[in-house]
Amino acid sequence: MKLHELKPAAGSKTTERRVGRGLGSGLGKQSGRGAKGQNARSGGGVRPGFEGGQLPLYRRLPKRGFKNIFAKEFTVVNVSQLNLFDDGETVTPLTLLDKGILKSIEDNGVRILGDGELKKSLTVQAQGFTKTALAKIEAAGGKAEVI
Repeated sequence: MKLHELKPAAGSKTTERRVGRGLGSGLGKQSGRGAKGQNARSGGGVRPGFEGGQLPLYRRLPKRGFKNIFAKEFTVVNVSQLNLFDDGETVTPLTLLDKGILKSIEDNGVRILGDGELKKSLTVQAQGFTKTALAKIEAAGGKAEVI
C-alpha cells in the first residue's frame, strides 16, 4: 500500500446536504422544512419542554424529597471483596486502590459493609464500619481499626 492509495473507510465520508438548490435536487422549494409555520421560519421552533402553553409535564409533577447537604459520602467496600488480600495483611484505603477494588476515594473516606463472607484474617483500616462488617472481620480473626 502506498500513500496515494489511501482512502477513507466506505461510508465514513458523506457529502454535505445542499438545500434550496432547485426542485431537481430533492431539497428545493421549502428545503425539507415542510409547509409554513413556526418550524419553517428562520430561528423557529419552541424550547425543549414547551407544550404549546399547556402546563408542562415538569411543572405538573410534584416535587419529592430533599438532598441532605450534611450527609457524609463514603466509598463503600463489602467484606467479600477483601478476600483478594493475603492472610495477616493490613488493608488500607490506599491498598484497596492499588488492588483495583476502588477507582477513587470519596472525601469522607472508605466504609466497610458486611455483605458476603470473609475467609482471611486481616487488619482492616477504614473511616467507617457497619456492625455486621465488624462482626465478620473479628469472627475471621482479624482487627478493624477506625482511622
